[in-house]
Amino acid sequence: MKKFWRQIKKYRIAYLFILPTVLGMLLMHVVPIFQGIYMSFLNLNQYTINQYLGAPFVGLKNYYDVLINSQSPIRIGLIEAVRNTIIYTVIVTFGTLVIGLLVALMVNREFRGKGLARTLFLFPWVVPTYVTGILWGFMWQKEVGIINILLKDVFHIVAEKPFWLIGPNTLWAIIIPTIWRYWPFSMLLLLAGLQQIPEELYEAADIDGASPFKKFWMITWPLLKPVWAILILFGLIYNVYGFNIVIMMFGFGAGFPGEWGDILMTNIFRNAFMQWNFGMGAAISVLLMITMIIIVNIWFHYYRKAEQAREGG
Repeated sequence: MKKFWRQIKKYRIAYLFILPTVLGMLLMHVVPIFQGIYMSFLNLNQYTINQYLGAPFVGLKNYYDVLINSQSPIRIGLIEAVRNTIIYTVIVTFGTLVIGLLVALMVNREFRGKGLARTLFLFPWVVPTYVTGILWGFMWQKEVGIINILLKDVFHIVAEKPFWLIGPNTLWAIIIPTIWRYWPFSMLLLLAGLQQIPEELYEAADIDGASPFKKFWMITWPLLKPVWAILILFGLIYNVYGFNIVIMMFGFGAGFPGEWGDILMTNIFRNAFMQWNFGMGAAISVLLMITMIIIVNIWFHYYRKAEQAREGG
């Protein structure tokens, strides 16, 4: 203990400077997390909201209704939301990575107008998320949306204009705008990684007669691993908590995407803030937080193990 206080005294100026940040993190993150965990054990709804944290304590009932109670309508909706979220997260994460990598490889070459091309490619990323949601919501309209007009009237790909915002196509109507919105971010980071790869490695591969694919697979892809590994991790986290584009496409009212497009965040929002079932919403949020902590730790474990094996080899 004496050593601890000695360290505090020695670096008191540094600790004084970081104190506002620590207090801000406690107030903005730690306190709400513990409050949310506590709320998940309460019967906090429209009838007890005036009691707030003094609402009746129900223990694990909210978790039972979410995980076990087959009669709970929230559990049925949650299963569908989990299914949709997994599909949405995997496709969006790897879709943005693949498109970002292809475009990064393209703009990493020397060609006329390269600077302008890079700037234009960043356009989807600089558009505010809520604008993206509203824009694509109009584009997906059955009769007047530009997508159906192109598919049926211009290119004659489909015989009838499909529904995009209801039914089985709903999830694709969410996935495509999300990929369009975020692939430039992947491109930007991957392009920065490409520019750090020594040109001498490619020159040596050319001397050995390596094909373009072999150069990519043996040089580019492994040396980009720190970039694409982080992009996958961030993509998994960010897309699981995806919300804004869906909300702006379907609105806050009765226009939620339904069983084919409902994801975890819209499910939690609807249960907690529209149906005033805050205890249930908190329980789902806590379960999601625990799941993501486990996934992130598994990812870090295998990433660290792979890096150690590579350095040892």
